[in-house]
Amino acid sequence: MSATRQLAEALIARPSVTPQDAGCIDLIAARLAPLGFANDIIDSGPADFRVRNLWSKRPAALDGQAQAAIKTVVFAGHTDVVPTGPLAQWTSDPFTPTERDGKLYGRGASDMKTSIAAFVVAVEQFLAARPDAPLNIALLLTSDEEGPAVDGTVVVCEQLKARGEKLDWCIVGEPTAVQRTGDMIKNGRRGTLSGRLTVHGIQGHIAYPHLARNPIHDLAPALAELVAIRWDEGNAFFPPTSWQISNIHGGTGASNIIPGEVTIDFNFRFCTESTAESLKQRVHAVLDRHELEYELQWTLGGQPFLTPPGELVQAVQEAIAQETGLGTELSTTGGTSDGRFIATLCPQVIELGPPNASIHKIDEHIALADIEPLKNIYRRTLELLEAQARAGAAA
Repeated sequence: MSATRQLAEALIARPSVTPQDAGCIDLIAARLAPLGFANDIIDSGPADFRVRNLWSKRPAALDGQAQAAIKTVVFAGHTDVVPTGPLAQWTSDPFTPTERDGKLYGRGASDMKTSIAAFVVAVEQFLAARPDAPLNIALLLTSDEEGPAVDGTVVVCEQLKARGEKLDWCIVGEPTAVQRTGDMIKNGRRGTLSGRLTVHGIQGHIAYPHLARNPIHDLAPALAELVAIRWDEGNAFFPPTSWQISNIHGGTGASNIIPGEVTIDFNFRFCTESTAESLKQRVHAVLDRHELEYELQWTLGGQPFLTPPGELVQAVQEAIAQETGLGTELSTTGGTSDGRFIATLCPQVIELGPPNASIHKIDEHIALADIEPLKNIYRRTLELLEAQARAGAAA
């Protein structure tokens, strides 16, 4: 069994359902310390929802003056996993790593404990061969990615900003592939902006509509207008911004009452052609023009981020080609990730991990054939980034 698989199984065996870490971060920190990493464990959140975070960094072995010019590469990920769902529906225990038909089964196998194991082993192998590499190498791990994500990576990033840490390249180990590891990476993500709109009317008997005011009827024309709006055209990296209603509720449950209010929940997935503020203003303009009596609460889940082709994308694509022969596709599709927080202090952030077809599902798994190539891609990326760093220093 490879070192990557051994570590992946050790992590999968820990039932780290969000926000629990179940000892995963302590295990990783202990593994990194002998390599010269300084481990900073940052606990955050209330006592009943305590989150464990790790910032672990190994500086290049250079004097202080030279250190300022050294590039920093970060591997980022999360040790927490989503709940298992009904245990009876799993073919094997979700926290007992199990090999079956060429696959490794367990909660977190793809999302994303194998990626974390691959990070660590890739770093071990890279440093064994290049102990004097002119790179700062760091890991950023959290147990609050699958949950509210308010005490995890965002907290670490704020602390790093306060310390004046400079990050240059970051690889997030989210499962991004479709068929084979390396066939797709994410070089950005859309932003997410949610709203809860409550429109007020006057409740009354449905047989006497002149004595009431139906908020559903009042809202309907404005809703039709919002549905029809083309918010932007997208760009070369992002599809157009989308607006979708997720929930709508009005009424008391009785069929003879005009409701006094109606509430809808909606969400924008927006690209870099729009901003959260511009979208808010356009929604309010529609609602105001229709003279609705309303309340609207906004929640900004994350800003969009984009890493155009450059040093990091080039290194990752070359590493993938060397290891697998694949030409990788750049994509910004899917949901959000902790990359949105890291991008606020790191100019180049990409996501690279194994296939995502089984994530969050019963019998989550990763193909055994994907494990070592993933580790090798991470190691090769470090080698290519080191070559870039040496070339930059010599220029």
